[in-house]
Amino acid sequence: MLSSSVRAALGPVAVLGALTVAVIGILIAGDNGPGRVDAWLQPDMGGVRPPWRKAALAVDFLAEPAGAALLVMAAVTVFLLLRLPRAAVFIVVGAGLTVGTTKLLKPLVGRTINGEHLSYPSGHTAFLTAFALMVALLAAGRLGLGRTAGLLLVLTAALAAGAAMGWAQVALSAHYPTDVLGGWCTALAVVPATAWLVDRTADAARPERDRRRVRPAGGRRA
Repeated sequence: MLSSSVRAALGPVAVLGALTVAVIGILIAGDNGPGRVDAWLQPDMGGVRPPWRKAALAVDFLAEPAGAALLVMAAVTVFLLLRLPRAAVFIVVGAGLTVGTTKLLKPLVGRTINGEHLSYPSGHTAFLTAFALMVALLAAGRLGLGRTAGLLLVLTAALAAGAAMGWAQVALSAHYPTDVLGGWCTALAVVPATAWLVDRTADAARPERDRRRVRPAGGRRA
């Protein structure tokens, strides 16, 4: 699914993402309000009015259950039509593990917003970041991009998706900025690990005669 060079480059990124999620979670555990960084950013970004509120709601819908299901189903359909079942499995498993991780972390951290709503890390931000990251990873693999170009593509996609959803969540006062950062880093940590897991599982299940025909890791495969 991934070239060996891009896989190696994403390893440190995933570790850094996991560490960031953990450190922020420890620092804000049990909080029921914004921290210093949040208080500095929130006044300028929170509570936007039309037409920007409508834009924020539209972006927010992409990670709501209905919107997320539509995105995943569309991607799975495309990959199945292209006869890329491993890519379809990657999308489903990656999205599920990313969202599941945020749901497990929220009660552990115990941070709340707008009453008793658990907020860290942002599941909306994690999902859209993960989705964009997975699509970019698959594109980099199919195009046979090298380490630099592949890493640039996947990180740009992750940054763009995370920034868009992060803005929407803060603008709608659904999350604090650090919740958004935690969600973004959760996706960076989970998706590369999921790609490795799906590749290893699929390769192990492939008959030996087919494995001999597989191109080297730098070739095009998904």
